[in-house]
Amino acid sequence: MEVSMTVNGRDVSADVEPRTLLVHFIREHLRLTGTHVGCETGYCGACTIHVDGAPVKSCTMFAVQAEGSAITTIEGMASGDDLHPVQEGFWERHGLQCGFCTPGMIMAAAALLAENENPTEAEIRHGIEGNLCRCTGYHNIVRAVEYAGAKIRGEEPPPPDWEQSRD
Repeated sequence: MEVSMTVNGRDVSADVEPRTLLVHFIREHLRLTGTHVGCETGYCGACTIHVDGAPVKSCTMFAVQAEGSAITTIEGMASGDDLHPVQEGFWERHGLQCGFCTPGMIMAAAALLAENENPTEAEIRHGIEGNLCRCTGYHNIVRAVEYAGAKIRGEEPPPPDWEQSRD
């Protein structure tokens, strides 16, 4: 089947088998490998992307279901050399270790901040709860999202925890 969509601002089309998952279309047909394949059951969130602005686990959707949609992957988050505030937050607040969950986590966090620029810690934890991280314990991920929210609001991000504890 022929499928057409916009991915990271670029019109793309391809002939795919009807059973091709969107995550495989993105990785194999478009060669955008930042979207990771984790569990392939929708449980881990490593494959989270935005479809028409909403976070979607791309292993739960067929490529043909995205016909005509606007897709954003992790590769489409930065603007040239300027990182998206969530990407910057992960860098500045050490929100990653192995990095496997990071693209999906960033996509989930960006969707949360698009709806709520000033979430509480509980709201952040709820917003990313569909994305699993086996390394970090989530503390620095939450701090990264708080950092990004402040940047989006035009505020100075709070100092990192390691600076706040010095007295």
